[in-house]
Amino acid sequence: MAALHGDRLAEWREAMQKGLVWNIEQGIALTARDIGRAEKLRSVLWERVRRFMERYELLVLPTVAGKPFPVEQPYPTELQGKRLENYTQWFFLTYALSVTGLPVISVPAGFTRDGLPVGIQIVGRRRQEASVLRAAAAFEAAAPWADHIPPVVTSVVAR
Repeated sequence: MAALHGDRLAEWREAMQKGLVWNIEQGIALTARDIGRAEKLRSVLWERVRRFMERYELLVLPTVAGKPFPVEQPYPTELQGKRLENYTQWFFLTYALSVTGLPVISVPAGFTRDGLPVGIQIVGRRRQEASVLRAAAAFEAAAPWADHIPPVVTSVVAR
C-alpha cells in the first residue's frame, strides 16, 4: 500500500479509509532490513507449504476465522471474544495463503446457526489451477445450500 498510495497520503489522508492510512504508514515505516526479513520469512513459508503440498493435492480450510459481520461495519473488531489489534487480523487465513502464490479459490460452504453464509478456500499445488477449479466445481455441485438465500443483516450505526 505504501508503494501504491504513499505519494497520495499527504494530500488525501482525510479522504482515505482509516485502514488504508494505517497500512500506508506501516509500509513507510519499514526499513530495508525489515523488508529483507519479511522476504526471507515468506521464502521459509513458501518452502514449508511446498513440502506440505507434496503429500496432498489439495488443502481445504475456512476462508476466515469468524462469522459474517454487518455490512456497515468495515471489519470485525474481535474474533471468538479476543480483541483484534488491527483490521488485517480477521483475514489472516486467506492472506497467509495469498503470499505463497499457490492457486486458491473461495467457495460458499453453508451457513452458520444464525443463517449467515460461510466459505471455504481450496488450495492447490503450484501451477495446478485446473485441479483447484475442478474441486470447487465438484464441491458446489454437491452443495445442498445452493438455492438458499441468506438473510440481509444490518445493524444500527451510531451517527
